[in-house]
Amino acid sequence: MSSKGKKILVVDDEPDILELLKYNLKKEGFNVVTEANGKKAVEIAKTFQPDLVILDIMMPDQDGVETCRQLRDIPELYDTYILFLTARSEEYSEVAAFDIGADDYITKPIKPRALTSRISAMFRRGEQKTKDMNQITIGDLAIDKTSYIVTLRGEQFSLPKKEFELLYFLAQNPNKVFSRDDLLQNIWGTDVYVLARTVDVHVRKVREKIGEGYIKTVKGVGYKFELA
Repeated sequence: MSSKGKKILVVDDEPDILELLKYNLKKEGFNVVTEANGKKAVEIAKTFQPDLVILDIMMPDQDGVETCRQLRDIPELYDTYILFLTARSEEYSEVAAFDIGADDYITKPIKPRALTSRISAMFRRGEQKTKDMNQITIGDLAIDKTSYIVTLRGEQFSLPKKEFELLYFLAQNPNKVFSRDDLLQNIWGTDVYVLARTVDVHVRKVREKIGEGYIKTVKGVGYKFELA
């Protein structure tokens, strides 16, 4: 997946900087919105939902660190990258930025080509991480969440949705024991009434397809995905 078309919100009180960044980022195919005020930027971000926010630190009314803190409090922006682009080169400013949730910190003056390359690399790393999270490989067993396909010793097959989600959840948390209530809450949710026995039935069905060696019963507690 290309980083082109990703949404970027640029926040800086210097009009020349906003214009320069907007021009160069749009030239690379990014969807760019600019704002000179930190408070307004937070409101814009709620609806625009950017993939990346580029923040200056020194801004009137509300500085970049406080703006970053408010952005990090918005659940819908949990996966949004925040990059500080600032003239502040002191170590304590950089530390404060990372402590409040920044993903990167770059000091001015701006080198547009270097900046766009760095942003593209950031998006590529994020996409690779997502891909890795969606694909779990343990020994002869591979679980692909994007296609809901399970591969065992080279043979591919699909599982019913809840069986797949149960297997995937346990495999994501190897050697961690989950009670039946834990599994009901994480797989079926709290809005649906399901008996604890349902978990046992689904575990049995998954074992019939992948064998007994992966999902272990912990007597009196629940189940775990066991790594040797």
